Amino acid sequence: MSSTLIERRAPELGVAAASAAPRRRTRVFALPEARCAAAATVLFLAALPLQLTGAPTWAWGPLYALAYATGGWEPAWAGLQALKEKTLDVDLLMIVAAIGAASIGQLMDGALLIVIFATSGALEALATARTADSVRGLLDLAPATATRLSADGGEESVATADLAVGDTILIRPGERVGADGRVLEGGSEVDQATITGEPLPVAKEPGDEVFAGTLNGTGALRVRVERDAADSVIARIVRLVEEASETKAPTQLFIEKVEQRYSLGMVAATLAVFVVPLALGATMTSALLRAMTFMIVASPCAVVLATMPPLLSAIANAGRHGVLVKSAVVMERLGQVDAVALDKTGTLTEGTPRVTAVRPLAGSGLAEAELLALAAAAEHPSEHPLARAVVEAARAGAPALAAAEEFSSTPGVGVRAVVGGRAVAVGAPARLLADAARPLGGAAASAAGIAAELEEGGSTAVLVTVDGVPVGVLGIADRLRPDAAATVGALTALTGAVPMLVTGDNPRAAARLAAEVGITDVRSGLLPQDKVAAVQERERAGRRVLVIGDGVNDAPALAAAHTGIAMGRAGSDLALETADAVIVRDELATVPTVVALSRRARAFVVQNLVIASVFITGLVVWDLAGRLPLPLGVLGHEGSTVIVGLNGLRLLREAAWTKARAQGHG
Repeated sequence: MSSTLIERRAPELGVAAASAAPRRRTRVFALPEARCAAAATVLFLAALPLQLTGAPTWAWGPLYALAYATGGWEPAWAGLQALKEKTLDVDLLMIVAAIGAASIGQLMDGALLIVIFATSGALEALATARTADSVRGLLDLAPATATRLSADGGEESVATADLAVGDTILIRPGERVGADGRVLEGGSEVDQATITGEPLPVAKEPGDEVFAGTLNGTGALRVRVERDAADSVIARIVRLVEEASETKAPTQLFIEKVEQRYSLGMVAATLAVFVVPLALGATMTSALLRAMTFMIVASPCAVVLATMPPLLSAIANAGRHGVLVKSAVVMERLGQVDAVALDKTGTLTEGTPRVTAVRPLAGSGLAEAELLALAAAAEHPSEHPLARAVVEAARAGAPALAAAEEFSSTPGVGVRAVVGGRAVAVGAPARLLADAARPLGGAAASAAGIAAELEEGGSTAVLVTVDGVPVGVLGIADRLRPDAAATVGALTALTGAVPMLVTGDNPRAAARLAAEVGITDVRSGLLPQDKVAAVQERERAGRRVLVIGDGVNDAPALAAAHTGIAMGRAGSDLALETADAVIVRDELATVPTVVALSRRARAFVVQNLVIASVFITGLVVWDLAGRLPLPLGVLGHEGSTVIVGLNGLRLLREAAWTKARAQGHG
């Protein structure tokens, strides 16, 4: 270990507490809505006692007028802008109602409406800001500066945003990791709970990956930066959740479509409530007051707010736990799934397979190391997990690999490249032998026999050919994820159907793994289009299929499914882009949890719609059948809006994830 690492082990772990990220929290009065609402409230409270004690109108009238202006100008302006776009905004109707109340001498009632409406808007703005805080607060976990090491061993403090891929940084005991990277030297335990959710610190040694924002323990680490700050896991979480927050669920889009027609109908009904009593002999003041009260209580503010807060809160909560749901549409659709299709490699397994056998064919003239090096040279440009296993095994014995030219990859088949002037193919034995241009005789039979033997033992067989002639077979085995069986059981309980296994692997290996996790419907040896066909078969049977995968060959199925989830850590770029959600920390057990969370969000939407409907119906009936005081109507209308908004925000709490996890794995 270098002297730098030894010298820096002295600081006490007490600095860990000091380096804890400050909690990002929007101050109430940083929001213009809150400032306007507070000013309107102060003016109203100053005017009210003057009016009640019989002070002259000139003493309290201007105060009410200022309350109207400070609390009402912003929604009025927004409503007028919407009107230019030929959209009738509910906010504008509230301002009209307040002005109408003032026009018949009900200054106090109109001002009360403005104050409560402005306060409600401030609470909504604060709730939205706090939702954003809970997600963007993750950015505060990454330190502002990091210690960069130069080639001669010197140290310099630089902004983490200025770190480049390939830089080496020093992480002292108790410091937060400044960038996503890989340990070059040193050993320590790192608290990764903010990224992976693991409750205990994880031991780190050379070769292990570390993430920006995680907390180093008692050791010192030298880390090579592998991602820019903008591409770190934390930044990806924030970016994707923010993008998701800008989308609208189908339920919300339907409500907004209906809202316009409802608002127009409400205006017509308000005119009727004003004109009919007036025609029947009611006074102008009485008829106008009843009409203004009707317009307030019939406004669909709470209905409009019923959908998005629960869904956005669920998205933010899932993002904090390493599940990136890309849109509100996806969060709503996740709760609808009733069938699941799972990929094998990288999904049910850890996606980090190891080469377990190297078997050159007799007569090939290749030793084990030569066969492995040849296969690794051809596989080197590939991003498939099996290819990475071959390359890592070869580099363990000979770090330098021959250059590959004319590389091509066929999902479900394998790769081809020219290595040292020879055409090398590495891939599925059945596919490569079937594609052979000429009869291969004993070599083919020998290769098929070795492949069958390896597959019988639970390994995946990979055939290597040179100039079309088989020269050897590699055996590769992957480890089952510890939570795979429990996740399959949980998904079975949630959907009422046992998940389906769709894999390009051989039938023996697929059947062996399926038996371990409790899957009975096994589709093996599938090409990408075959996976799509299997998913579409379920869809045609009336099922809403959730596909979970990680590779390039899973991307078409992820796109064809009702909903697709990609494993984020080892997933290919195409799969991550195609999927509707990404599991950043590769914890398969979060899938049933996020499905259960989606169902809870949908239940909250229904709750909110019921609450809003009950309030609106009750207040409207009271106003039409009796005489609802305007202040009470205002309190009921705005109160229901606040209740609906706060109810949806309950899904931001940690307890919501805990309950979803209990439901998902119950």
